[in-house]
Amino acid sequence: MSTKEKLIERFKKLPKDFTFDELVSLMTKNMGRLTYKGYTGSVEYDDSVNKLVGKVLGMKHSLILYEGDALDSLKKDFEEAVDDYIEECNANNIAPEKPFSGKTVIRMGTELHQAATLKAKDLGISLNDFIKRAIAAAV
Repeated sequence: MSTKEKLIERFKKLPKDFTFDELVSLMTKNMGRLTYKGYTGSVEYDDSVNKLVGKVLGMKHSLILYEGDALDSLKKDFEEAVDDYIEECNANNIAPEKPFSGKTVIRMGTELHQAATLKAKDLGISLNDFIKRAIAAAV
């Protein structure tokens, strides 16, 4: 079965009330992501349960999951899950984890590391600033 045929079969398994507009929205809007109160969540289709599912991205120590039969119910469950998480943290006097701490480890070959460091030096900036600029230009 070709990739196209597999994709068509997966779309046939979507909930019956899943509209074409929701499908287009899912495929194009924010690349299939939801945002709420600074949290970003994924949007995926799980054909094993015939539902849209997702999880909050960028969380290192916490797991926030949600699901829905259509985009509206998925978004509602996402927002409720975020609110519940924040509420539970506050009730336990724990600061809610902020996604995407701003810190990351990048592994690269020694030649690339050397070339980037020398280029940053030529530009009169730190390697960190050089990498931030390169990533900003790419996204």
